Amino acid sequence: QLQLAQSGGGSVQAGGSLSLSCAALERTFSSYDMGWYRQAPGKEREFVASISWNGDSTNYIDSVKGRFTISRDTAKNTVYLQMDSLKPEDTAIYYCNAGDWLGPTIWGDYWGQGTQVTVSS
Repeated sequence: QLQLAQSGGGSVQAGGSLSLSCAALERTFSSYDMGWYRQAPGKEREFVASISWNGDSTNYIDSVKGRFTISRDTAKNTVYLQMDSLKPEDTAIYYCNAGDWLGPTIWGDYWGQGTQVTVSS
């Protein structure tokens, strides 16, 4: 069982930046692809970004490309999501996820607790 602990997030005005962190409590973190998903009020959870187990490959939903950056630090068992040029439509609860395959229609078995991100106009 992989436990994920999220931190970061908060509230910011449009155009601002926030960062999210997700720390794994086990060393098996390095064998999983990691990703971020979000769920806005009244909407389904959607894929945001993912990074491969070795950090060589990243994927982003079109709406965040060029604004969000996903990265991972294996030594710290942590994955990050740097969010710049935030828009009100980015407002959601953000969840980190770990698994063998991550994407818009597939996700791993392990989830963080969720972190609120609120962007005001």
